[in-house]
Parts: sequence; structure tokens; C-alpha cells
Amino acid sequence: MSEDTQTPEATDQADQGPQLRLLTQYIKDLSFENPNAPTSLQGGQTPAIELEIGVGVQSAQEDIYEVTLSVTIKATRDKATVFLLELVYCGLFAVQGIPEDNLGPVLHIECTRMLFPFARRIVSDLTQDGGFPALPLELIDFAAVYRAGLEQRAAQDAEQQTNGSGDDVAGNA
Repeated sequence: MSEDTQTPEATDQADQGPQLRLLTQYIKDLSFENPNAPTSLQGGQTPAIELEIGVGVQSAQEDIYEVTLSVTIKATRDKATVFLLELVYCGLFAVQGIPEDNLGPVLHIECTRMLFPFARRIVSDLTQDGGFPALPLELIDFAAVYRAGLEQRAAQDAEQQTNGSGDDVAGNA
């Protein structure tokens, strides 16, 4: 007979493989400004919408990460701000058994994909509560956002290496 020295809990965790669990989600910061009301609510031409999406990740504790989805929407009409919405929506995720080289994509893509429907609902409800038609955000390809971020960081690193190489001669007056 052989003895199993692992506890049943350790064996269960090893058998389960990689795990990703959403522990909680929450609004970290929220702002809605309607600086030109009531004039801005009187209709007219459809405002131009500028949308910025940001994703951030930081370790909260061992195997737990805070994933942040930042949404900024600025609506303008004739160079005047119609409304400005800023939302920072977060989730705490427990991650186990995921290799280090896959952790970035899992946190930046999959976790953000899980948070997005809730942030989308908040944006829609808030614009409607602000007196405007509900603004349903289009689905976002977070894999493309992640790749663009990697490319931007690589370009910045290359620029820093070029500028920091000592080949640049600057004159002091």
C-alpha cells in the first residue's frame, strides 16, 4: 500500500487546473458633468462622442489582482461640452495555476471582458439619468487593446534606448 501525503484540499486544487474567479466588483470612481444644462438638453445636432478606454492591473495580495476598467466619454456640440462621464470600474480576481507568461493576457483581456457589461450598463443608465438618450457602448475587442498597449510600450522602450544611448549630443548654453 502507498501513502498519499497530500491533503485532499491540495489534491483537489491540483486536479482543478488553472482557475480564474471574480471575487467582487465595484465602482472606484464615478463622475458625470453636465456643465451647460439646461441648454445642452434642448436637443439640436447630435453631439460628437469621444471615448477613451483604459485597462490597469495591480496585485492586491498573493494570487489576487485588482483589474481596473477606465471609461471616459466626452460629448461635444459646437466645441461646447455637452457632458463628461468618467468611470473607474474595478474587479478583484483570484488567479491560480495560470503560468506567468499567460497572466498578462488573462488579466488584461479576460478579466476586463468580464467587467465590461457592468460598466456598459452604468454608462447607459448614467447618460439617461443625466437627461440624454441612453448611450450603449459598442463591444470592445480587449485583445486588440492589449496588443496596442504592448506595441506602445515596445515603441517607448525603443525610444528610451535610442535617447539614452549617449549618441545624442545636447549643447548647454
